Amino acid sequence: MCLRHAIFSWLMLLSLLVPDISHTSTDYSSAPDFSLLDQDGKPVALSALKGEVVLINFWASWCAPCRQEMPLLDTLYKRYKKLGFTLLGVNVEEDSDKARDLIKVNSVSFPILFDRKNEVSKLYNLVAMPSTVMIDREGKVRFTHAGYVAGDESKYDKWIRELVRE
Repeated sequence: MCLRHAIFSWLMLLSLLVPDISHTSTDYSSAPDFSLLDQDGKPVALSALKGEVVLINFWASWCAPCRQEMPLLDTLYKRYKKLGFTLLGVNVEEDSDKARDLIKVNSVSFPILFDRKNEVSKLYNLVAMPSTVMIDREGKVRFTHAGYVAGDESKYDKWIRELVRE
């Protein structure tokens, strides 16, 4: 295991020990823009999604909570996509083969993007795997959440409902 994976694993464990690593933004800073390739090799830019509520979920195939969370995120995506909501799953591994294998087994309907150089994960200052960022229709970061424990998806559901109503 490389040092980066060891650090992410340690941070993921730490996030499980802390009851809630959610943050509600009060300054509503602009979400850093990025463009990454999706699973079909097509570029997807965050700026192209302005006007929609966007949930970005950073994940890795070696992260058990990430794998547990994926089908629950897909349920949210299917429930709210007609209301101007989109979900981007951003894989943070240099080698995307394991991520692609996982996607084949646990197919999801939301776009999966690949951050092979960890440039986007650095822009968002990740502290744990998985990490979730909620962006409003104006492109402002409104909520962040690090880690995943069962039940966190209800928090995401609440945030999505709040933002699609604005």
